[in-house]
Amino acid sequence: MADAAPGLRPRPQSPAVEVWRWHLTMVCSILHRATGVALYGGALILMGWAIALATGPDAYATYKGLLGSLLGKLVLFGLALSVFYHLANGVRHLVWDAGYGFTPKIADRTALAALLFALAAAVALFIFASLTGAL
Repeated sequence: MADAAPGLRPRPQSPAVEVWRWHLTMVCSILHRATGVALYGGALILMGWAIALATGPDAYATYKGLLGSLLGKLVLFGLALSVFYHLANGVRHLVWDAGYGFTPKIADRTALAALLFALAAAVALFIFASLTGAL
């Protein structure tokens, strides 16, 4: 022990993101966290809608006009995508909690299925909203 260098040893560092080879399940894990954060933003948008509704017709018309703009529709589409992806990936996690789907092949397939479901459901929701006049 007498030959040990005085002071603190340098802390070990984990590999940087550039070191890892990106794969679908890694992207889906990151997306699950990101969509969870986006849902908090969606809760704020919903809160703004409720406040505008309670404030009166003028405030509600302004808020509805904001959400009906191109940027508003883009944000709402992203929010719908986040809701459906977070839902699908949450079901995937429930299946994992039951002890199934851990093989790389199955994990990749369910990751792709969650992504495709989210995209298809968000597009279907916006088509339905457009057809019914909600957009």
